This record gives sequence, C-alpha cells and structure tokens, in this order.
Amino acid sequence: MTPTQLRAYVAVVRLGSVKQAAAELQVSESAVSLHIAQLRKEFGDKLFARTAAGLAFTPGGLRLASRAAELLGLQDRTMLEVSAATRGRRMLRVAASSLFAEFAAPGLIELFAKRAADLDVELSVRNPGSFESLLLTRAADIAIGPQPSVVDSAIGCRPVMNYRLVIAVGPEHPLAGLAASPGQLREQTWLLGPSAATEWGAVPALLRRLAVPEERQQIFQSHAAALGEAKRGRGVAPALAFTVAPDIRQGQLGQVVGPHATMEAVWHAQVLATPGSMSAAEELSRFSSTPRAIQAMMRGAGVSVGHFRPSVHVTLWS
Repeated sequence: MTPTQLRAYVAVVRLGSVKQAAAELQVSESAVSLHIAQLRKEFGDKLFARTAAGLAFTPGGLRLASRAAELLGLQDRTMLEVSAATRGRRMLRVAASSLFAEFAAPGLIELFAKRAADLDVELSVRNPGSFESLLLTRAADIAIGPQPSVVDSAIGCRPVMNYRLVIAVGPEHPLAGLAASPGQLREQTWLLGPSAATEWGAVPALLRRLAVPEERQQIFQSHAAALGEAKRGRGVAPALAFTVAPDIRQGQLGQVVGPHATMEAVWHAQVLATPGSMSAAEELSRFSSTPRAIQAMMRGAGVSVGHFRPSVHVTLWS
C-alpha cells in the first residue's frame, strides 16, 4: 500500500468516478485503475462496484476511505513538521473544543507564542470525545476543553480556566432581565454554536438540565453567528459571560437571570504524561492556568500569522 495508491483511491471515493479522479490527479484512467486493482489484491476486498446509481462501496471500502484520508493527512503534516524541524522550528498541535477555540484560544496562543520564537502552533477544532484518542495516537500534543469523565493513566489532566455560561437575548426580548423558569426557557428558540452538536461541555449540559427539545434547537456555524441572531431577537443563546458582558453593558444584548439561566464550568488541558524534559505541550498546559494567560484568553487577542498554522477538520453530522 503506497501513498500514490491511496491518493488515487481517495480521489475515486470523493469524485465517484475513475475518469474524474484521473483528470484531477493528471494521470491516465488506466493508471488509476491499476492502483485500485493493487489495493484490492492487497486487502482481498473488492472495495467498490459500479452500479447504475454510481459506485457502491463495501464495508471494507468505506473503512479504507476513512483511513486513507487520515494517512495522507498525516503524511502531509509529517513533511511540514520535518521541514520545519530542519529550519530549527518546533510544532505544537493543539486540539480544542469549539467554544474554547473560538473565544479563548486566540489570546492564549498569541501570548504563548511570544515566549518561543522557534514555535509554530497548529490549532484544530475537535470533538472533546476524541481527545483521548488524539493524544494516545499522537495526532495532537495537547487537548483543551471540557473535563473528561475518565482520564487514561497515560494522560495528565489539569484545570485551565473557570468560566460561566449565561443566556443572552436581544434587548427587547420578553425574557431580558427576568428570572425565567425552566418551563419558560424550554419554550424558547435556542440559537446554538457547534458545541451543542457534541455530548460534552457546558452547553450540552445546560440543554440537558433544562430538557430543551431538539425541535427548539438551531445550530449555527459559530457561536458568534448564534449570538448575532440573538441580538436580532430571534431566540436565546448560551454565551460565555466574559464575551457578552460589553454588549450587555452597552444595551446591545440582554440577559436572562436566575439560577436556571447560568452554569459554571471549567476548561481542562490534557497532555501525555511523559518523563524527562518538559515538552512544549506541557509548558502550554502549565502556562494556560496562570493569571496572565487567563487575562489573554478573556481579552481574545489574535496571533501573528508567522506563528499560527490553522488546521481545518470537517465533521459531518445530522
């Protein structure tokens, strides 16, 4: 199994056609077909068959498609890291929950990167449920997000930052400034960011605590987009208290008050527990709970492009 064979297979899977895959890879159709045949022989699996509706994949073919994309991504990443290492630079791969990545990570990375001129930081938004696997397979160096219910003995976990979740509404919303009951909150249209699509974290916990029906939940591409809709009076939006405080003071947002409309939570950092000299991941884990780091996270400054290398991971959900 070679990278060239995997690239051909991934192209066929994505485009649904050997002809289109060949055109994209700028090779002949016979070359793509040869690569597919070699994979079929090696795995002893037909992988896929042509039907009137397109390509029909076997269970093994679907599993290979997923693994092939991961392996090719790892190869590309390794080439970048080795190239950076030859120039005397280090790479720190940070996996973060969507809420932390959107509001707290920029300020933290900006401040931490200033401490090491030879450090590049790659930030990827990941489902907190995958943190343990990412660390154990060394696909990430540090993971920051909700506290895990169970921590593997090979992973160290430490609290990073306490935060408070509040419910923001438009200034003219009927619940603005009122202490709403759970029943009143359940009846609202909930405007949510990507963190609501997972099982872990403060936002899903708040929704479960209030028993908000799924038909009342609308998920947007970012938490900021959900807050924008709340400003227009189209529903209620869970938000980090420190991010919406300025808008509330200026009257651009209102807040639902009372014990049912708030939740306290803590972000945690997880790293592999490795003996010896302290790694960049361990340095960040310790640094992230310092007063300077917490101030930077609440301020939310950006990081210079010279230090930051974003990594985009797409998750399909329904």
